[in-house]
Amino acid sequence: MAAEVSDQGTVRVDAWIWSVRLTKTRSQAASACRAGHVRVNGERVKPAHVVRAGDQVRLFHAGRERLVVVSKIIRKRVGPSVAAECLVDNSPPPPPREFVAPVAVRERGAGRPTKRDRREMERLQGGLPKV
Repeated sequence: MAAEVSDQGTVRVDAWIWSVRLTKTRSQAASACRAGHVRVNGERVKPAHVVRAGDQVRLFHAGRERLVVVSKIIRKRVGPSVAAECLVDNSPPPPPREFVAPVAVRERGAGRPTKRDRREMERLQGGLPKV
């Protein structure tokens, strides 16, 4: 395993992002690079850009911005505990989940809702005030 993780050398940014489990697949990491969602030391990079220990990688993926510093170079995907040792995570906390309004459920076979039923459903969902 010593050949997989090292403090020296370089590796492609898409392979490193995938190896430390910031994306599920390497193709997702490469797509994020091509779309301009990956920055190394403040500059947009292509998937073949090399990263070294000490580089700052900023990734916007899955609706969240991740800001990490490369502490060790890793070439292969390893377990989460080893991957966590290869980066310093300076990411902001994930945004809180929004409250989801309950969905109005009608009994099966109840038929088409009446105008009164529709107004009541809209009022419950916060659409119209009751008059």
